[in-house]
Amino acid sequence: MNPLELEEVLSSKPRLKILTLLNTFGSLNISNIARQIGVNFTAASKHLKVLEAEGILQVHVYGRVRMYRFKEGSAKARAIQSLIDEWQQSN
Repeated sequence: MNPLELEEVLSSKPRLKILTLLNTFGSLNISNIARQIGVNFTAASKHLKVLEAEGILQVHVYGRVRMYRFKEGSAKARAIQSLIDEWQQSN
Protein backbone atom coordinates (compact mmCIF):
# COMPACT_ATOMS: atom_id res chain seq x y z
CA MET A 1 0.00 0.00 0.00
CA ASN A 2 1.42 3.37 -1.01
CA PRO A 3 1.59 6.02 1.71
CA LEU A 4 -1.39 8.35 1.74
CA GLU A 5 -1.18 12.11 1.66
CA LEU A 6 -2.02 13.95 4.88
CA GLU A 7 -5.32 15.21 3.49
CA GLU A 8 -6.37 11.66 2.59
CA VAL A 9 -5.75 10.46 6.14
CA LEU A 10 -7.39 13.42 7.86
CA SER A 11 -10.25 14.02 5.39
CA SER A 12 -12.33 11.25 6.93
CA LYS A 13 -14.60 12.26 9.80
CA PRO A 14 -14.66 8.70 11.25
CA ARG A 15 -10.83 8.55 11.18
CA LEU A 16 -10.60 11.89 12.97
CA LYS A 17 -13.08 10.65 15.57
CA ILE A 18 -11.03 7.46 16.03
CA LEU A 19 -7.83 9.46 16.50
CA THR A 20 -9.50 11.79 19.01
CA LEU A 21 -10.94 8.83 20.95
CA LEU A 22 -7.62 7.05 21.14
CA ASN A 23 -5.90 10.27 22.17
CA THR A 24 -8.39 10.54 25.03
CA PHE A 25 -8.63 6.90 26.15
CA GLY A 26 -5.22 5.49 25.19
CA SER A 27 -6.40 2.20 23.73
CA LEU A 28 -9.74 0.72 22.71
CA ASN A 29 -11.01 -2.34 20.88
CA ILE A 30 -12.84 -2.19 17.56
CA SER A 31 -16.27 -2.71 19.10
CA ASN A 32 -15.84 0.19 21.51
CA ILE A 33 -14.49 2.42 18.77
CA ALA A 34 -17.35 1.57 16.40
CA ARG A 35 -19.95 2.23 19.10
CA GLN A 36 -18.38 5.54 20.17
CA ILE A 37 -18.15 6.96 16.64
CA GLY A 38 -21.45 5.58 15.39
CA VAL A 39 -20.30 3.25 12.62
CA ASN A 40 -20.55 -0.49 12.17
CA PHE A 41 -17.74 -2.93 12.97
CA THR A 42 -16.70 -3.34 9.32
CA ALA A 43 -16.41 0.40 8.69
CA ALA A 44 -14.42 0.92 11.88
CA SER A 45 -12.13 -1.95 10.95
CA LYS A 46 -11.41 -0.44 7.52
CA HIS A 47 -10.55 2.96 9.00
CA LEU A 48 -8.32 1.36 11.62
CA LYS A 49 -6.47 -0.63 8.95
CA VAL A 50 -5.74 2.59 7.03
CA LEU A 51 -4.39 4.26 10.16
CA GLU A 52 -2.33 1.19 11.04
CA ALA A 53 -0.92 0.94 7.50
CA GLU A 54 0.14 4.59 7.71
CA GLY A 55 2.13 3.87 10.88
CA ILE A 56 -0.11 5.99 13.09
CA LEU A 57 -1.73 3.22 15.09
CA GLN A 58 -0.56 -0.12 16.39
CA VAL A 59 -2.65 -3.13 17.30
CA HIS A 60 -2.18 -5.62 20.11
CA VAL A 61 -4.07 -8.90 19.78
CA TYR A 62 -5.27 -10.66 22.92
CA GLY A 63 -7.02 -13.81 21.72
CA ARG A 64 -9.92 -12.50 19.63
CA VAL A 65 -9.68 -8.95 20.97
CA ARG A 66 -7.74 -6.38 18.96
CA MET A 67 -6.72 -3.31 20.95
CA TYR A 68 -5.67 -0.19 19.04
CA ARG A 69 -3.57 2.73 20.25
CA PHE A 70 -1.17 5.32 18.87
CA LYS A 71 2.06 3.74 17.67
CA GLU A 72 4.94 4.37 20.04
CA GLY A 73 7.91 6.01 18.40
CA SER A 74 5.96 7.13 15.32
CA ALA A 75 6.58 10.72 14.26
CA LYS A 76 3.19 10.74 12.49
CA ALA A 77 1.42 9.56 15.64
CA ARG A 78 3.15 12.19 17.80
CA ALA A 79 2.31 14.93 15.31
CA ILE A 80 -1.36 13.98 15.22
CA GLN A 81 -1.54 13.68 19.00
CA SER A 82 0.02 17.15 19.33
CA LEU A 83 -2.46 18.58 16.83
CA ILE A 84 -5.42 17.06 18.71
CA ASP A 85 -4.07 18.28 22.08
CA GLU A 86 -3.51 21.82 20.80
CA TRP A 87 -6.93 21.90 19.12
CA GLN A 88 -8.71 20.73 22.28
CA GLN A 89 -6.81 23.18 24.51
CA SER A 90 -7.73 26.12 22.30
CA ASN A 91 -11.47 25.39 22.54
